Amino acid sequence: MTEFLTVDGGTLAYDLSGSAGPLVVLAHGMGDSRAAYRFLTPTLVDAGYRVAAVDLRGCGESSATWPSYTRTDIAGDLVALVRHLGGPAVLVGHSIAGGAVTIAAATAPELVTALVELAPFTRKQSLGIGDLRVASFRRGMRHLLGTALLGSTAQWQKYLEVAYPGARPADWDARLGEITAMLAEPGRMKALQGMGRTTPVDAGAQLGNVRCPVLVVQGSADPDWGAPRAEGEAVVAALPPGLGRLVVIDGAGHYPHVQFPDEVAAAMLTFLSDVRA
Repeated sequence: MTEFLTVDGGTLAYDLSGSAGPLVVLAHGMGDSRAAYRFLTPTLVDAGYRVAAVDLRGCGESSATWPSYTRTDIAGDLVALVRHLGGPAVLVGHSIAGGAVTIAAATAPELVTALVELAPFTRKQSLGIGDLRVASFRRGMRHLLGTALLGSTAQWQKYLEVAYPGARPADWDARLGEITAMLAEPGRMKALQGMGRTTPVDAGAQLGNVRCPVLVVQGSADPDWGAPRAEGEAVVAALPPGLGRLVVIDGAGHYPHVQFPDEVAAAMLTFLSDVRA
């Protein structure tokens, strides 16, 4: 059942699964909703965690219109939710939310026990000749730019087709329909565009201030980078020594937790078991 939390600027929608155990908060990427974690949540609950999946500002059932959509804004929302639910918590963030959970951990360390960053945009990005030589990167960037400039759901769908190379979930068509319907609601595409205009500079500036263990998960076929493994390694290298570890899911694109939920869950549970130990 959807629950709501009012924060400065609007209302966040979330659902809570599991009645006991350590708290895990799941934050999705832009243009998505908490349904992105529909496959991962049951596994975490079965493993003994209490799981809150939240719709980011502007997404899902959260308020559509907000003053801004930076990673720092999203981090503040997540911190407020953890406080509301009686943290501390493990924060899991995908894409833009990967940067947001970094900021949350650095600015509210007493509320965050560990981070899992899924294909995170956590560092300032630089475009290189090597990136442009990768066909999937060029296609993905073309459709992302089309979405940002035109506010086009058709361009976003084309991006998602590139972002999910190979294996796709059984409910792919139905999920695309849900995303398209969400983005057609007033303010939702504006929120996606607002997130797309932000940069990860605020998150990158906080990587060195994180004090909890961090798991970075990258897909080997993620089209958002010309070299996704190298991006994951760079995030780990920017953290204080010994805090970060990287897992690369072979064949996964920008949504490893949807394409390969069992592999991502196994990596997360191993990591969280080490953290608890």
